[in-house]
Amino acid sequence: MLKFAFFSLLACASWGTLAGDIYAYLAPDGSYHFADERRDARYTLYLRDAAPAAGLNAPQPRGSPAAYRPFIENAAAREGIDPALLHALIWVESGYDPAALSPKGALGLMQLMPATAGRFGVNDRADPEQNIAGGTRYLRTLLDRFGRIDLALAAYNAGEEAVERHKRRIPPFAETLAYVPRVLERYRKLQKETP
Repeated sequence: MLKFAFFSLLACASWGTLAGDIYAYLAPDGSYHFADERRDARYTLYLRDAAPAAGLNAPQPRGSPAAYRPFIENAAAREGIDPALLHALIWVESGYDPAALSPKGALGLMQLMPATAGRFGVNDRADPEQNIAGGTRYLRTLLDRFGRIDLALAAYNAGEEAVERHKRRIPPFAETLAYVPRVLERYRKLQKETP
């Protein structure tokens, strides 16, 4: 399974979706653990940096993180989530572009699908404050349901049922296997930058 995940991520790397080396280990319970450094002997190199040149490690944000900081901090405080995690998720999902629209129809900073928006009381997915509030409520629901950040992120990307179908493990979808470590890597960097 780890080999499948590696080749899936390698394919994603050719699209420029990853930055920095990623290390991983597959735990006995079947869960993946990712890191941007080798944390102990269990971790092996999972993916070598696909864009080592300066300035190519991350997409340039299309919007200003500072413009949405009050909405992010308020939503994070209401739902008991680290604001750095929300910033990481938004950075990966939309690059802070409130008009971002995915090919599947997800819209806004936190890329909400119409059904998810309705479920969490979002009337206007393009409204940054509503989008962040609804996306944060959804993430809180996923954290409560799965009890782990990596699984909550996998469910945010692939859907709750996909995580359940794969026995509460990260589904072996190329996009999801790239998405989870990318958000976690960004989250760790933001945590280090926070005084």
